[in-house]
Amino acid sequence: MALYRGMDRPALDAAYNNSAAVAGSAGIVADWQRRSAALRARIGGYRDVAYAAAPGARLDFLPAGRDGAPTLLFFHGGYWQRNTKDGFSFVAEAALALGINVAVAGYTLAPAARMDAIAAEARAAAAWLGAHLGDWGADPGRLFAAGWSAGAHLTALAMGEGAVRGGIAISGIYDLEPIRLNYLNDKLGLDAAEARRNSPLLHLPARAGRLIVAVGSAELPELRRQSRDYAEAWCGRGLPGTFQELAGCHHYAALEQLARPDGALAGALAALVR
Repeated sequence: MALYRGMDRPALDAAYNNSAAVAGSAGIVADWQRRSAALRARIGGYRDVAYAAAPGARLDFLPAGRDGAPTLLFFHGGYWQRNTKDGFSFVAEAALALGINVAVAGYTLAPAARMDAIAAEARAAAAWLGAHLGDWGADPGRLFAAGWSAGAHLTALAMGEGAVRGGIAISGIYDLEPIRLNYLNDKLGLDAAEARRNSPLLHLPARAGRLIVAVGSAELPELRRQSRDYAEAWCGRGLPGTFQELAGCHHYAALEQLARPDGALAGALAALVR
């Protein structure tokens, strides 16, 4: 029986299973963890800073080492139910080289938290940083957001916060209806109303900074469609933004374009914060 866009449950499950679609994905994630630990050991900074009351609402602040620097708030992926901030410090490699501070945010994972609570934590992280960046010598007027996969969804939600001046959403999910209907909902427990409430595609902000919506050209078709649809809706609302397809990149390689100093999204970040 077709559940969504002509797909039955097995097809819809496969359409959003990035781990199965990319050979060696577990090894890629393990390498990210190694690089992240090495970067934290080298940079130092502040660990496990509470931005809200929930135990998972903690962030790491990695300083670029200069007063008045802009800051990038990064939300990790894992379909809102796996991974932690500790495995994603590596994304700061390029930003730090550009003189940009990086805050890597953790958040409470499903099933311990429902999507409403996860979304509220993402907004709280942006608001908290906007109020406290000056305490670390950063420029509170230059906060930007970025995220990958589920983190791109949270980035889209955070773009409505007044403190956020722009963002980069990488390989994201912007309409949660297919998530409600596939294997990912076993832990998320989304109902139709909660999926609608937390779908950025259905709740574009009245005003926001510039958003770059990026996706790899070699990603699953549904991921590419979601990104294209969101970019079109964003720009169609009159909001400043662009769609960027990352040539030859699968789901995991897309994030490297932000982390690597020579990556296309590292260049886009440099232009965004100017």
